[in-house]
Amino acid sequence: MLHSEKRPKIRIAQPFNDEAIEKSVVSILRSGMLVQGEYVKQFESRLSEYIGCRHVVALNSGTAALHLGIFCASHLKNVKEGGEVITSPLSFAATANAAIANGLTPIFADVDPETFNIDSGNVEEKISERTVALEPVDVYGLPADLDQIKKLANKNMVTVVEDAAEAIGGEYQGKKIGNVSDISSFSTYATKNLHTGEGGFVTTNDDSIADQIRMARNQGQSSRYNQKIMGYNFRMLEICAAIGLEQLNVLDEFNEKRRKNARILTEGLEDVESLGFQRVDDASAHAWYMFPVTLDEKLAGISRDNLVHRLREEGVEADISWPVPIHLQPYYRQTFGYKEGDFPIAEKVCKTVFQLPIQPFLTDEEVRRVVSTVRAVLPK
Repeated sequence: MLHSEKRPKIRIAQPFNDEAIEKSVVSILRSGMLVQGEYVKQFESRLSEYIGCRHVVALNSGTAALHLGIFCASHLKNVKEGGEVITSPLSFAATANAAIANGLTPIFADVDPETFNIDSGNVEEKISERTVALEPVDVYGLPADLDQIKKLANKNMVTVVEDAAEAIGGEYQGKKIGNVSDISSFSTYATKNLHTGEGGFVTTNDDSIADQIRMARNQGQSSRYNQKIMGYNFRMLEICAAIGLEQLNVLDEFNEKRRKNARILTEGLEDVESLGFQRVDDASAHAWYMFPVTLDEKLAGISRDNLVHRLREEGVEADISWPVPIHLQPYYRQTFGYKEGDFPIAEKVCKTVFQLPIQPFLTDEEVRRVVSTVRAVLPK
């Protein structure tokens, strides 16, 4: 150990809570109205105002948000069979699972080695008459190349379903994420910048898409016992909405703290030859869900996994979000026959990337301690 004294652990994530949230939760429990009531309506309205979009539909998970985004895209394209969704292998499996859950096939495009986001040039190569949707991912909160992806979608008459799970509060060309793509799907899982414990939501400026998603989240009903389309039980709990609602008052403040923490980490580590960073052209537009760092193991003289283990021993809760890209997960290997080398850039990122704590409840001193610990743990 580098330090003999026992110091508090620096956490990778810390869900927000305060007295107002607890009061709202107790009030909801006592009311007996627990599912998709006034708190959900308020949450949707406030999110719509914050993002600047016409419609927000709250759901019970980010996975549900992706599922219904692809669900709408498939109905718009109306491909009878063999439909495909082009997406990134550098993400959580839910991104690609949403295509499969809708009877479609995920088609992967490799990522940009500097931003880690999907390579729009590779997307263009994969588009065919079977393409139903383009599903870019805003990796770690950095918006994808949405302008180019939108141009490709328009040219080929397909829908953009943006996986914005990590990007709440981020911006693209002056617009909030959620007000750029045809459909944007967000997660409000407990670790996210805006959390509801578990949950998610979809944003769109299309009235017909919003109507379809509202019906689909509630068993396909346009009103009680009036089922018009195929649907699911993807409704959000009132308690979840109450947890998220209070955070909208402080979301920008928290995201700005994340940006400050990112600056401290970057400035403190950018001269370390063995470390690499996500290319960020506009740090103020990045939501900074996580702070990713890549490690050149040969230069460092230590493996990525061992470095993360050593940092954790020293009380810095470093993490590895995606140690294996989606296409190399056992299910995808067995079902689609993917193998190592199919998407070499995504594979390299997964082998070398790790995340350092950046969450907004860290003090400046704690962030600097992250810097000093990384420098101390790396072999000289």
